[in-house]
Amino acid sequence: MWQIKGSIPRLGSGRMVEQLIDMGDAAVALDNDLRRDFIRDIIRSDLSEGRVSEVITRFPPEPNGYLHIGHAKSICLNFGVAEEFGGRCNLRFDDTNPTKEEQEYIDAIIDDVRWLGFDWGEHLYYTSDYFEQLYDWAVHLIKAGDAFVDDLSAEEIRAHRGTLKEPGRNSPYRDRPISENLELFQQMRAGEFRDGERVLRAKIDMASGNINMRDPVLYRILHAHHPRTGDAWCIYPTYDFAHGQSDAIECVTHSLCTLEFEDHRPLYDWLVERLPTNARPRQYEFAKLSVGYSGISLGKRRLRQLVQDGVVRGWDDPRMPTLSALRRRGTPPEAIRDFAKKVGIAKAENLIEPALLDHCIRDHLNRHALRRMAVLRPLKVVIENFPEDRVEDMQVANGPEPGMGMREVPFSRELFIEQTDFMEDPPKKFFRLAPGREVRLRSAYFITCTDVVKDSNGEVVELRCTYDPETRGGDAPDGRKVKGTLHWVSAQHALPAEIRLYEPLFTEPIPGRDGDFLNDIDRGSLDVLSGCRLEPSLANVDLGKAVQFERQGYFATDPDSKTGALVFNRTIGLRDSWGKTGKG
Repeated sequence: MWQIKGSIPRLGSGRMVEQLIDMGDAAVALDNDLRRDFIRDIIRSDLSEGRVSEVITRFPPEPNGYLHIGHAKSICLNFGVAEEFGGRCNLRFDDTNPTKEEQEYIDAIIDDVRWLGFDWGEHLYYTSDYFEQLYDWAVHLIKAGDAFVDDLSAEEIRAHRGTLKEPGRNSPYRDRPISENLELFQQMRAGEFRDGERVLRAKIDMASGNINMRDPVLYRILHAHHPRTGDAWCIYPTYDFAHGQSDAIECVTHSLCTLEFEDHRPLYDWLVERLPTNARPRQYEFAKLSVGYSGISLGKRRLRQLVQDGVVRGWDDPRMPTLSALRRRGTPPEAIRDFAKKVGIAKAENLIEPALLDHCIRDHLNRHALRRMAVLRPLKVVIENFPEDRVEDMQVANGPEPGMGMREVPFSRELFIEQTDFMEDPPKKFFRLAPGREVRLRSAYFITCTDVVKDSNGEVVELRCTYDPETRGGDAPDGRKVKGTLHWVSAQHALPAEIRLYEPLFTEPIPGRDGDFLNDIDRGSLDVLSGCRLEPSLANVDLGKAVQFERQGYFATDPDSKTGALVFNRTIGLRDSWGKTGKG
């Protein structure tokens, strides 16, 4: 599969980006039915050689924040390969840290995965469903001499662990008798110790070249209320212990993880091999998704900080890289799935240009989004020879495809056009409205500017024009041509609206790479336009559904909209690639 490789903060010119995108489109078209990557090759081999009979994958998010665009790659991969090979994908919440997890995050994750178009059927699971089994397996390790209760503090454990160049040191409690370990572990479960006072560790090899194998912690004490189990437990398994064993309980055949878990795979296998599980899942790693200027490299903890510190309006602020933010901004889920397909699956880490995501969004919307007219910075136009009491309904196409139909847009004596569509003293190649110049109003009439009205500061506030009644909806009967076509709305019928224009939240492709990530925030990334005017049909657009404002870009209704006070977010421009990346 095609992808932009290497840690590249920028790709040269905008034309280069377009060429690479075209190459990606060609590759996807050629390989649309038979996708190839190393994960799919492994699955094909496992099926053909009889190592597995049914492909079972899982998407296992930790409910400590909202999902972001990086998670979309894993979602599309896990659910995608399961569907392609006739298997199933489980949605499992890794809810082993009650101090950071909330029901809000669980609900948001479920909504996001469904929004992307995937369904897990009856296979919704929680690691907390397996707490009793995991505890029993921990006891099994203790009885086998493969785990021990350690009294060292977290700081002391780190000090004993050693470095990449030096081996670690055994804990003084490593050789406790099995009976004592069993009793202490039972006391840990009974709540007889304080947080951090004791942990359960695997007994592996403190001299291992893989630090993850140096007697890792399997259980820790946390006296915290759990969203699902309440106060039933005060000890919780670590990710390393719970992950592989949960896979085994669910009979997962291919545990697909990002590359940061590659060094954890020996521990994954070590635990599975020593426990009486009914399945032997295998872990495979792939490169995680990184998109320049998005902030997903910061991780959920710092994204949460942006929300808690009020830098953004919430997890679904359209400047955030979260899936809920993309949805609020009007991004179609089909575009994200297409983006994940174009990026592909590989082992090498790479930084993807946001121009590629922009392309996927724009490509889908260009084919499917309805066209509407909206004036963001209104300039009043009075057509002096149009009757004051007349309103005409103009037939305007809903989009470029014939099947998209037509709509009626009211036309009256007083209109609004964009301020930027008029210049009193225009340069040579300015083809829009100017004194004495004739232009076409989209699907309506030719008009000519005859006079300019200014306020006391000399600012243009109104244009006086005339129209040619013989040019309704088409060309002039005498064959004369005009070079400018403007969008417009009837002042009498226009809907007032607030329009929010978003730029990337970060000014650097990898925020915080050279210091505090907060220094890389663009404090002017949101521009709110009030006093905008929209054609009447925009009152009925579904929440979050993007439409094209002709000549402006794609915009979606925001949940802040109320009756008589519409709010729209800009999804993406028609040509630019999120403005500040300079790839337009």
